[in-house]
Amino acid sequence: MTKSMSFVVGVIAVLMLLHAAYSTIQYRALLKITEDEFSGPPFEVLLELALVLVLSLFAGLTVPGNFRSILPDSDENRVVSLPANMNFMIFNHRGKAFPTETGLKLN
Repeated sequence: MTKSMSFVVGVIAVLMLLHAAYSTIQYRALLKITEDEFSGPPFEVLLELALVLVLSLFAGLTVPGNFRSILPDSDENRVVSLPANMNFMIFNHRGKAFPTETGLKLN
């Protein structure tokens, strides 16, 4: 499937999500008129939401493009080195408030 077709599937999923929200609002308004208790959205809306989930997952995985492998020897993947001036490195944090030895013994 092409990238543009996957994008259209994503747009359809968003439109279906808006339709499900509008349908639920209409259903709640109908329940207020008939003075019934709201126990949850109708089954059709839940089915539509499940379809929206599948379509949006599909579009979200196919629209960005193909996954590229991470090259371990690439210069872009290097770990940032520590600064040359070590005076500004602070190792005091709230983790030192926890006792280092709890005195608990496991039997």
